[in-house]
Amino acid sequence: MKLTRREALFSALFAGLFSAKKARAGEAHPHHDHHDMHGEHKTDMPVLSDDVYQTPTSNPYYPRTVDPLGTYPPGEPGKDYLPVSVPDGSTAPFKIKDGVKIYHLTAQEVMHEFSPGLKAHCWGYNGQVHGPVIEAVEGDRVRIYVTNKLKVPTSVHWHGVILPMGQDGVSGLTQRPIQPGETFKYEWTFTQHGTLMYHSHKDGMVQKGMGMMGLIIVHPRRPQEPRPDRDFAMLLSEWDIKPGTYRPDTSVPVGFNTLTINARVFPGTSALVVQTGERVRIRIGNLSAMSHHAIHLHGHTFQISETDGGVIPPAARWPETTVLVATGQTRNIEFIADNPGDWAMHCHMSHHTMNQMGHGIPNMLGVKTDTIDPSLRQLVPEFMAMGTHGMGDMGKHVKHMPTPDNAIPMVGLEGPYDYISMGGMFTVLKVRNQLKDTKDQGWYNPPKGTRVALASANELKRDGIKI
Repeated sequence: MKLTRREALFSALFAGLFSAKKARAGEAHPHHDHHDMHGEHKTDMPVLSDDVYQTPTSNPYYPRTVDPLGTYPPGEPGKDYLPVSVPDGSTAPFKIKDGVKIYHLTAQEVMHEFSPGLKAHCWGYNGQVHGPVIEAVEGDRVRIYVTNKLKVPTSVHWHGVILPMGQDGVSGLTQRPIQPGETFKYEWTFTQHGTLMYHSHKDGMVQKGMGMMGLIIVHPRRPQEPRPDRDFAMLLSEWDIKPGTYRPDTSVPVGFNTLTINARVFPGTSALVVQTGERVRIRIGNLSAMSHHAIHLHGHTFQISETDGGVIPPAARWPETTVLVATGQTRNIEFIADNPGDWAMHCHMSHHTMNQMGHGIPNMLGVKTDTIDPSLRQLVPEFMAMGTHGMGDMGKHVKHMPTPDNAIPMVGLEGPYDYISMGGMFTVLKVRNQLKDTKDQGWYNPPKGTRVALASANELKRDGIKI
């Protein structure tokens, strides 16, 4: 059969490609082709021994800026990276011995304050909830000692970290649990960079629900993009603390009533303070038991620059004002703070910006209580029906009403113009033209002519507005 010219060219091309593939298959390649995750790459990998750990190098998705098989000096704060700021939290101290960064975490009971008026017996690390941020640099060799001062066994999982399986911290699967009084040693080399997390992996519903979690920040050894001027770290979580009680209820499956940023609720959350024109990065991790969080920033547009898996290429990023952070995920956002003011930053799920909000209560919205209140006050002198006109002012009234000890139901904060009827997963980004330090700057005073005001009769008439 005679081939056409087109068929002959196609056959020659196919034969050439097939021969090239066979030639490649006969060679020993320590790395995959990063541009092709399909095909028969298993045949390209060398035979590995199970007796010695070999750093993974074949997956192109690991975020790396240096050779993961290289050896590097311990990264230094201020020189190799800009240390992160942790509002209402801290970073873990470390020491260096023989080129290894050494950290120590102690799991223990902690009396933690979520906001003035609300505290609880929690579990945390190093005397705080959440645990301190572990900060390192890609290529650092780290050794983390974990001492268990709880009355129950525990373990620590290094969430998202690429490491030997025996260091992964899953109780029962990769290690035996750390018994009360014991100290375990975890050790590995960070062969990646990114925003990662750590948490208990023993009786997770209870131990994470009691606060046993923290963030891990691994800076790139050779940054591919400009360093930010401000680098914030925020860990989201949720709790159920009934008014009048002092211990989280970890059996609650839904309807958590205490939603936190770095284990604090508004008005107890510290503001993020920056100067106009600064490049800002905010790292957001979510270890809530059940809830995703749609974190919305007012007054600015940002880009989502990284996930827990690594850097998003600049060409693939898109502008947002709200980032959805699912449970178990981290997201980095970046923007230029060019809009001065006090800007709200909060979860956009309405119930997540309330403190100790009750559920399953009667719907009083619109109910006329003119005759009910006087009658009930004969039995309960201080009775006042709530919720008939909404719930925004309930926080105002709480301080004048008898409530259980250790309770801040619906509590917000008196703002510069009225009561801020929000709580929970809420904070403020404070952008200032003149900034001497990063302490709370007080309330922003808008320039003349930029503040909303009551419309005058002349203005309504001028613009043809009839009311």
